[in-house]
Order: sequence, then structure tokens, then C-alpha cells
Amino acid sequence: MRKLSLTDRLLDELQHGLSTCHLRPAAAERPYPADAAEQAELSDQERAHIAGLMRVNNAGEVAAQGLYRGQALTARKQALSEAMNHAAQEENEHLNWCQRRLGELNQPRSLLDGVWYWGSFTIGALAGAAGDKWSLGFVKETEQQVCAHLDRHLESLPQQDGRSRAILEAMRADELQHAENAAQAGAAELPQPVKQAMTLVSKVMTFTAYRI
Repeated sequence: MRKLSLTDRLLDELQHGLSTCHLRPAAAERPYPADAAEQAELSDQERAHIAGLMRVNNAGEVAAQGLYRGQALTARKQALSEAMNHAAQEENEHLNWCQRRLGELNQPRSLLDGVWYWGSFTIGALAGAAGDKWSLGFVKETEQQVCAHLDRHLESLPQQDGRSRAILEAMRADELQHAENAAQAGAAELPQPVKQAMTLVSKVMTFTAYRI
């Protein structure tokens, strides 16, 4: 197998980023979680709120793609780079599910997906360059914050919307496993100021993607 040059890898990342921000991933290998629930009667207000939540989650999955791909690019060890790329592939399932649900609601994804992707890619590349234990620490903290964020969304969903609930519950289980995997692989505990900065960025993305 030919070893890719740095230019080849950067072009590959550019292609992946454009696809993530503008196309829907191929059908996920696992069944679509929403298929287990029936369509519910929703008011226009409820439908708009659910669409906002799913747009936020879709933006989060776009950001996760950028984060993992950036970390994979600068990881010190080949095994960690491969693990990050594998995690990105798993997150593609979530991206597919979120976009399918948005399609069911006849609602668009965030217009700022490119910002979420490339901003996260840059952060991921910097985290990977800082060293593998810090890169893993970043994954652990990110996934823990995502789980807390999904818990809030599950509480906010209209009770009768079983389809969105099934998607978010499946996503939460996967994100929790990613956090546990990072911890077991030797993740470092991030400094509190870094955690607070991550929380602030997450709030900005949540507020914006819900509306745009």
C-alpha cells in the first residue's frame, strides 16, 4: 500500500470535510433507531423545537467528525490515529440518523456546519500535537459534555416524540462508551480552564445551531 504524503493527507481531509458539511453519509450499518417508534402528532411549535434540537445534534456530530479527524492527523502513534479515524466512522452513523430525522421534519441542517467542522478540526489537530494522553483527555471530556448535553435534550423533547428520543438514547450510549474507551487508554485530566472553555464553545454552538 502506497504511503500517503502530507499533501495527499491534507487533500483527503479537505474532501472529507466538504462531504461532511454538504452531503449525508451513507446509510448506517445499524438499524435506524427511530424505526422502533411510530410517528407522533406534533404541533407546529413542537415540530420547530424538535428540529432545533436535532439541528444542534447534527452540528455536534459534524464537529465530532472534525475533532476526530484533526486528532488523527497529528497523533503521535499510528494506533491512536487509526482509533481516531475509527471513532469518526462511528460518529458518521449518528450524523446519518440526525439528518434523517431532520428530513422527516422537513427541516434543514445548520448553515454554519462548515464553521463547526473546521473549527473542531483545528482544535483536534492542536490537541493531537500536544501529545496522545492530552488528545485522549480531550476526547474523554468532550464525550462527557456531549452526554450531559444529550440528557438535557432528552428532558426537553415532547413526551410523545419517541422517534427523536430513540435516536438520542442510542447516541448517548455510544458517546458514553467513547469516553470510557479514552479513559481506559490513558486519557489525561484536562485543566479546569480548558474544560470551561470547551463548555463555553459548546454553548455558543448550541445557541447558534438551534436557530441557524
